[in-house]
Amino acid sequence: MKNLKYSKILELNKQLGNALKSNAYNIAVLSNITIHQIKKICEYYLRKEGINANIKMGDYDNIVQDSIKYSKSNLVIIFWELCNIIDGLQYKAELFSNGQVDAILEKAKREIDLVLGNLKNTSLVLFNQFTSIPFSGRTIGETNLNQLADLLNRYVEDETPANVKLVDLEKVIANIGIKNSLDLRYYYSSKALYTIDFFKSYSNYIKPYIMSANGKNKKAIIFDCDNTLWRGILGEDGFDNIGMSSKTKDGAIFSEIQSIALALHKRGILIGLCSKNNPGDVNKVIKSHPDMQLRNEHISINKSNWSDKVTNLLDIATELNIGIESLVFVDDSSFEVNLIKQQLPQVTVIQVPERLYDYPRIFRENLDLFYSLSFTVEDTQKAKMYKQQLQREGVRKKYADIEEYLASLELKIRVYVDNEDIISRMSQMSQKTNQFNLTTRRYTEADIGNFIFNPASKVFAFSVVDKFGDSGVTGLCIINVEEKYMQTADIDTFLMSCRIIGRNIEYSFMDFLINYLEDIGVRNIRGRFIKTPKNEQVHDFFDRCSFPIINSDSKIVEYLLEVRNYKPKDLDYIKVRNG
Repeated sequence: MKNLKYSKILELNKQLGNALKSNAYNIAVLSNITIHQIKKICEYYLRKEGINANIKMGDYDNIVQDSIKYSKSNLVIIFWELCNIIDGLQYKAELFSNGQVDAILEKAKREIDLVLGNLKNTSLVLFNQFTSIPFSGRTIGETNLNQLADLLNRYVEDETPANVKLVDLEKVIANIGIKNSLDLRYYYSSKALYTIDFFKSYSNYIKPYIMSANGKNKKAIIFDCDNTLWRGILGEDGFDNIGMSSKTKDGAIFSEIQSIALALHKRGILIGLCSKNNPGDVNKVIKSHPDMQLRNEHISINKSNWSDKVTNLLDIATELNIGIESLVFVDDSSFEVNLIKQQLPQVTVIQVPERLYDYPRIFRENLDLFYSLSFTVEDTQKAKMYKQQLQREGVRKKYADIEEYLASLELKIRVYVDNEDIISRMSQMSQKTNQFNLTTRRYTEADIGNFIFNPASKVFAFSVVDKFGDSGVTGLCIINVEEKYMQTADIDTFLMSCRIIGRNIEYSFMDFLINYLEDIGVRNIRGRFIKTPKNEQVHDFFDRCSFPIINSDSKIVEYLLEVRNYKPKDLDYIKVRNG
């Protein structure tokens, strides 16, 4: 794909556009140089991932005005090229006095403020950092152009709101080199600076931001063990002869891989094992090998057995209650890698290379698969929470009656209303939750903030605690209320983390919501179920909550409840408190 010609990209992009049936993800690209080729290239790389990207190009050098025109896009990308802030800046800058440099700086700051202000309610903005590389990449010493880039970047970093992510353009250029990134043949005639290869590199670089915003980032990394987490075969070489010591040549590589995995664990990525080995032998290594960094507290699930790896990976996804497409699998065996690719194409597979020194590099190149736009306290506790869930499942088997089991859990939920302190977590849930999600609308932190500060909206979230531990903030409901009479409310979003499904918490949460809305004068509540490939389990949730259907088709079911007709569940084994 790296050498894919532009003409082929155009052809494939059209095919993908015709095939995708999901809602369009609208992107606007604003620029002060000519970059029209990015439209089809970026669309192609996103459509390959199942994101139905629809890109609109702003007018040439019209960023401030276009930031108003395209502010309602799902994403706005800003190419503000330093060398064209004023015509010919790449050569004029060195002739300017300090006062002239300051004047240019202040003018640019004012325009940046206007643009960021115009885009304050846009879900996501990708703002390219300023760079002097295209015209001073080989220059030794400080220049006015370098100074302008540094000062503007510092200003943007200081002023960046939550919905704006800064794109390191110099990293994009470094990935393929200056020579492959720039083509000056058309710069002086039409202000076209970048190559097709640059736009490919750029599209891949920003893809993790967009994947995360669309709930398509990976959630778990599953390792084989032999020659993947350590050097050697445990069953043949034995406990004392497998290698992962940082003090040996090969062992240092596996030690590095485990360190990177630990860093993923700290970011909330689940770690699992899927290895053809005697489980007792693997458990001994995890528990007591002096060079093993990944211990039981880091590993959410361990499928070390003699079953086939396809079955094991399916079981892992089921037991972790995440989609099979959320897994990344790492193995050294070509047979196993090809088997997974054939049988489970949804799983991303990383093969340990024959040239072992390439292993850490290849592993790092895939880390963006796990990128998340937000990071929360819950992320640091995920492995612990999944282990608590396994304890719950063990206890559940002792009860014949589900209600008795649930009563034994000592469930407590705490509801938060318009709480600014958990905006990151609420945004994250909207982006990641697929199964128990009635409408599957994805929201950034800026979006959640807009709901909270909008007097016509209410944002409810809840946390759950039981006798096994704290599951954290795991539920979200966004409700829009008609401003004029406050009599009709519309449920925009209703979702719960997969970690707490099966405890009837959703009913107690709904009871709370109905009571709250009734107290502020709401008489009617609209709800809807929007079907996706992943949320079938909640297709009748509103029916179970006594909401009458008013309209339905193959994809959307609409409901309207008169509050006075609501039938609460009143589950006495779940204690609910506000705040």
